[in-house]
Amino acid sequence: MAGGEGRGVLVTGGSRGIGRAIARAFAERGDRVAVHWGSSRDRAERVLAELPGQGHVLVQADMTDPDAVGAMVDGAAGQLGRLDVLVNNAGVFTAHPPLTTSYDAWQAAWSHTLAVNLVGAANATFRAVPHLVAAGGGAVVNVSSRGAFRGEPGNPAYGASKAGLNAFAQSMALALAPQGISVTCVAPGFVQTEMAREVLDGPGGDAVRAQSPFGRVARPEEVASAVLWLASPEARFSTGTIVDVNGASYLRS
Repeated sequence: MAGGEGRGVLVTGGSRGIGRAIARAFAERGDRVAVHWGSSRDRAERVLAELPGQGHVLVQADMTDPDAVGAMVDGAAGQLGRLDVLVNNAGVFTAHPPLTTSYDAWQAAWSHTLAVNLVGAANATFRAVPHLVAAGGGAVVNVSSRGAFRGEPGNPAYGASKAGLNAFAQSMALALAPQGISVTCVAPGFVQTEMAREVLDGPGGDAVRAQSPFGRVARPEEVASAVLWLASPEARFSTGTIVDVNGASYLRS
């Protein structure tokens, strides 16, 4: 049944933006989704209510708390009855440009960003592995960023965390393939989400859109489509890959 109809899918950071679109994409194909939320239960409940199908659940955890993350993953698998797919989407993006940030703020930004974006994802993956093995194999898909490749001068911890996530995914791809588990990444550029609205609607919005020859940014559904494919049985042999979804706004060799 792993990879077939009715898979159990856990989406971290599923209460808005890209995570919301990912949760909906899995639900639309008949999977049962655990929508993780960190600080906004109201948003998560709205996402849950709009998902098609049955059997979807909410799970909560502070991604910086290893015990909470472990309990959340186990709880999701228990409520869904199985876990076939983990999507590590939860992330934070905190500005801390090196020339204008205090040392205390710099340390705080690095500590929190790495704890959520990298260590939180690593812990969730570790706790998901026994459940994926029990399901006969499955997939871990990590939401990375083009910032891992082009750099993030105003948010260096973010870029570093996503580069680390890519390396982590490739290490895990090698480690888990014998268990029938694929581990991959999708690396979006700018995405049309609520969090991005201030930038996209502001004076710099046109410049952001012009980064892509399409003259726009990605839609959350386009990122979700890539995640859906990476989580499919058809993509199992693409384990270790990183799929760019940035509209050719940044091309890497």
